[in-house]
Amino acid sequence: MNPFSSGTRLRDMIRAIRACKTAAEERAVVRKECAAIRAAINENDNDYRHRNLAKLMFIHMLGYPTHFGQMECLKLIASPGFPEKRIGYLGLMLLLDERQEVLMLVTNSLKQDLNHTNQYIVGLALCALGNICSAEMARDLAPEVERLLQFRDPNIRKKAALCSIRIIKKVPDLAENFINPATSLLREKHHGVLITGVQLCTDLCKISTEALEHIRKKCTDGLVRTLKDLANSPYSPEYDIAGITDPFLHIRLLKLLRVLGEGNADASDTMNDILAQVATKTESNKVAGNAILYECVQTIMSIEDNGGLRVLAINILGRFLSNRDNNIRYVALNMLMKAVTADAQAVQRHRATIIECVKDSDASIQKRALELVYVLVNETNVKPLAKELIDYLEVSDLDFRGDLTAKICSIVAKYSPEKIWYIDQMLKVLSQAGNFVKDEVWYALIVVITNASELHGYTVRALYRAFQMSAEQETLVRVTVWCIGEYGDMLVNNVGMLDIEDPITVTEFDAVDVVEIAIKRHASDLTTKSMALVALLKLSSRFPSCSERIKEIIVQFKGSFVLELQQRAIEFNSIIAKHQNIRSTLVERMPVLDEATSIGRRAGSLPGAASTPTAPSFNLPNGTAKPVAPLVDLLDLSSDDAPAPSSSSGGDILQDLLGVDLSPASQQSVAGQASKSGNDVLLDLLSIGSPSVESSSSTVDILSSNSSNKAPVSSLDGLSSLSLSTKTTSNAAPMMDLLDGFAPIPPTGCKLCLAFGHCH
Repeated sequence: MNPFSSGTRLRDMIRAIRACKTAAEERAVVRKECAAIRAAINENDNDYRHRNLAKLMFIHMLGYPTHFGQMECLKLIASPGFPEKRIGYLGLMLLLDERQEVLMLVTNSLKQDLNHTNQYIVGLALCALGNICSAEMARDLAPEVERLLQFRDPNIRKKAALCSIRIIKKVPDLAENFINPATSLLREKHHGVLITGVQLCTDLCKISTEALEHIRKKCTDGLVRTLKDLANSPYSPEYDIAGITDPFLHIRLLKLLRVLGEGNADASDTMNDILAQVATKTESNKVAGNAILYECVQTIMSIEDNGGLRVLAINILGRFLSNRDNNIRYVALNMLMKAVTADAQAVQRHRATIIECVKDSDASIQKRALELVYVLVNETNVKPLAKELIDYLEVSDLDFRGDLTAKICSIVAKYSPEKIWYIDQMLKVLSQAGNFVKDEVWYALIVVITNASELHGYTVRALYRAFQMSAEQETLVRVTVWCIGEYGDMLVNNVGMLDIEDPITVTEFDAVDVVEIAIKRHASDLTTKSMALVALLKLSSRFPSCSERIKEIIVQFKGSFVLELQQRAIEFNSIIAKHQNIRSTLVERMPVLDEATSIGRRAGSLPGAASTPTAPSFNLPNGTAKPVAPLVDLLDLSSDDAPAPSSSSGGDILQDLLGVDLSPASQQSVAGQASKSGNDVLLDLLSIGSPSVESSSSTVDILSSNSSNKAPVSSLDGLSSLSLSTKTTSNAAPMMDLLDGFAPIPPTGCKLCLAFGHCH
C-alpha cells in the first residue's frame, strides 16, 4: 500500500510526521497527505471517510489549513452509525466554530439527533451544541434542550444543563424558559447533575432578574441545607481531594449563595450560620481547603453586612498572608484591598504581615502589598508605616524602588502631622532614592521649606549633612544647592539651632565647596548646574570673602558649549565684577511661596478659580469677576489651572507666568506707581511700551506700563538696547544701561528672572 494513500492509518501518518527532522520535511509529508485526502474526498470514498477526518483533525492541531474537509464532518454526522457520528461531531467541534456559515447546514441533523432513541447519540449532539452553538442555533434548538433537562438518564440531564448555559448566554431572552427546569435540578441526588444544575442557576441569576428573585425565594433554604450536608458529610472516596469532601461542589454552592445574598438581607441571614461553619471547620493546610476558604471569604464580603463574619473572613485572609504559597498570598492581598472599604479596622490588625509582604522577593506580591499599605495609611499610623517603608527603601530592588519611592512621597505629603517631620522624611527619601524622586515632589519640598521660616537653619544644616553622605543622588544635590544659595549664611552662623540638633561647624569656604562639587560633578545635568550657578551668585553676596573664588568658578563656564550655562556665567560674572551696588538687591532671598497654590497646580486646578460661560475671567478675592483682556486671553492666562491673582495689577499676572506666587505682605510697590491692566503687562513683556517711573530716587521699574500718551517704541529696539528712560535727580546720570542704572528697589519678585528674561 502506498504509505501516503487515503487508506493510511492515523498512527502511520503520525509516525511519518514525527520522523521528520526539519520543518520542510514535515510540510512535505502533510502536503502529500492532504493531497491524498482531497483525492479521496473527490472520489466520494465512504470506506475511509472517518479515517481521513481523523487525520485532518491531527493536521489541524499542527496548525495547517483543513477547511477543505469541513463538509466531510456534515456527511459523517448524517451517517446512521454511532462511530461515524462520533468522528463527525468531534471534527465539527474542532474544525468549525460558531462563525462558520457551514454550521447552518448541521442544524437539522442536530435536531434529529437530539430526538434520537439512542441516548449516546443524544449525548453527542448535546456536547457539540454546547461547544459551537450560535445564537440562531440556540433559538432553533432551545425547546429540545429544555425537554432533555427532564430526561431519564442523569448523564443526558447533565449535558443538557451544560448546553443550556451556553444557550442562555447566547440568547438571554430564553433564560425565563429554563428557570423551572433549572431549579428542579437543585434537588438531584446525582453529583454530576447537581453541580451542573448549580452552575446553570448561577448563570441564570446573573442574566435574569426574574430568575434571581425566583431562585432566591424558592431555593435559598434548600441550598443552605445542601451545603450543610456536604460540610458534615463523612468521607467519600469518589469525590474526596486530599481529605476535603467534594471541594468543587463546595465552591459552586458558595458562588451561588454569594449571588443570592448580595443586596438581600433576608437571604444573607439565612446563610450566615453555614458560612461561619464552613469558615471555621475547613482545613487551611490543604490547597483544596484554601480554595473553599477563599470562596467562603468572597461570599461573606459580598453578602449583606455582618460584622462578626467579616472579621472572621479578614482573619482568614491574614492567615493566607503567612502561607508559603505565593498564589495564596497574592489572592489574599487582592481580597484585602476590597475588604478595606468594608472594615478597615479589621484589616489594620494585619498591618505588620502586610508590611512583610512588601519586602517579599516576588515582584507581584510586593506591588500589591504596597498598594494595600498605601490604602491603610491614615493620620494615626503614618509615622510607623512611613518608617517601615523608608527603612526598607535602602535595601529594596532597583526595579521596585521607583514605585516604593512614589508611594512614600505621596504618603508623607498627604498625612504629615508637622512640617519638621515632613522635611525629615523627605530628606531620608532623597538620601536613599533621590534619583527616583519626581520633579514635582522636590518642588513641593522647596515650597514647604520656604514656608517654614523657623526651620530654615535646621533644614540647610540637615541637607549639608545628607550631601556629605549621598552626593550621588541628583535630587538631593538640587535641593541642597538651592537651600545653601538661599540660607547659606544660616548654615555658617548656626542660626535657628534646635534642641534635637548636634552642633556643626561649617565655614564659608565649606559652603562654597558643596556648590562647587555639585556644579563639577560629571553626573550633574543642566538643571543642577544652572541652580548651582545661581547659588554661587547668591553666595557671592552673602560671603564677600569668597567672592573672588566664586568668580573664578563662574568664569570657567563662560566658554561652555551649553548656551544656558554660558549665558548665566557671563551675566553673573558681569554682576559680580561691575555691579556690586545692585548685587545684594538682585540676590535677595526668594519670597515665601504659597502652599495652597502649589498644591492646586500639582492637582491640576485650584479651588476658587472659575470662569464664566460667557467670557474668561479671574476669580478675585472679593468675589467679583473681572473680564480678561483679549490679549491676555490669547496667552491663555484665564485657564482653570492658573492661580488666581491677588490683585488687578499686571505684576501679579507676570508672577503667575514666572511661577512665583507672592503673598500680599511681601509685595511692595514703588510709591506712586500707576496701576496696570492686563493689556499693559503684555505690552511690557513684548517691550513695546515706553516705561516710566514716578519716583524721586533714581530707580528703574522693569515692569512699568506703556503710557497712553506716548508713542510706542519698536519692540526690536526695546529688546536690543534694553535702555530705559527715567526721571533722574541731581546726582543720577541721565542715561544708564540696564545694569549700571539699577539702584536697590523693593522686591517685587525674583529679580534675576525679571532682569534677564529667563527663570533660574
